[in-house]
Amino acid sequence: SQKNIFYIKYIKKEVVMKKRTLAFVIIIAVVILVAIVVQIILKDKSASRQDFSKVKVSEVTRSVFYAPQYVAINNGYFKKNGIDIELTTGGGADTVMTAVLSNQVDIGFAGPEASIYVYNEGKEDYCQVFAQMTKKDGSFLVAKLKDDKFSWQNLKGKTVIPGRKGGVPYMTLEYVLRKNGINPKTDLKLDDSIKFDLMAGAFTSGDAEYVTLFEPTASLTEQQGKGYIVASVGKEAGDIPYTAYFAKKSYIEKNENLIQNFTNAICEGEKWVKNHTSEEIANVIMNFFPGTEKDLIKTAVQSYKDIDAWNETPVLKQESFNRLQEVMTMAGELQNKAPYEKIVNNTYSEKAR
Repeated sequence: SQKNIFYIKYIKKEVVMKKRTLAFVIIIAVVILVAIVVQIILKDKSASRQDFSKVKVSEVTRSVFYAPQYVAINNGYFKKNGIDIELTTGGGADTVMTAVLSNQVDIGFAGPEASIYVYNEGKEDYCQVFAQMTKKDGSFLVAKLKDDKFSWQNLKGKTVIPGRKGGVPYMTLEYVLRKNGINPKTDLKLDDSIKFDLMAGAFTSGDAEYVTLFEPTASLTEQQGKGYIVASVGKEAGDIPYTAYFAKKSYIEKNENLIQNFTNAICEGEKWVKNHTSEEIANVIMNFFPGTEKDLIKTAVQSYKDIDAWNETPVLKQESFNRLQEVMTMAGELQNKAPYEKIVNNTYSEKAR
């Protein structure tokens, strides 16, 4: 009947309206839920950003020698400790120290000799070393000509590019030369006129027969057929606190928690490197060396593993510190030895163990 048809149409219309209403309610609910989730995520990210401390660090050079540092960055050990690293490369210990003293950066990463020099100048707010990374010289002696029967005596009468006079690479090479009965002043020429980051180019394009280079530059020079690695300066010299982290005394005192967290991250990086293969390490740090083949990085890492270059903990021991000052004294760069307890602050590295 007409009445039934009208009733059926009415029912259908009601059903459609209810479905539309339900769909509208569901859409509104979903929109509200998404808005809440987005707000929570943004809030968490904001809180996370606020928890991070930005730390400016200047490293002396970019080298596979500092693999534990790059591992600590890429494996998230700094992030885990609430630190956001801004890393720059200084191109020499003197440049790094200048950046620290002028407050351009918070933490320097170079040889401890820089802190000794500053202390002996009588600065009230001198720098303290709080974490050590490398315990041997990281440079390799590269020769122009292939030499399968290398002897340190072969350097007599030759020209060698050793880095900046007063820097640890220069002084360690002198130490090795004396150890092998060679007088650095009279038996050969040490050309210290070349800036650290220009040494490889000066060697390949100049007349010097030898140069000391860090990895991966040493292996790259050999790969290009422009030189040959003949010896490890670090292996010959023995344990020396070669590269370490330092900051002004006032900065350390004002940022004790941050320094502890920073040292924790470095310690974790050192332990990871100790317990992993050269290939695993190369995989982690590759992005710090764009344009360098992975196999070359792997070879460089293995070179440092072979000479036991890295600390297992960031503690700088007094025996090693004394040897460094002995090397500096023999080089004629240190007249007054600095007290270990003034320069080295192991408070944070000992807790990081």
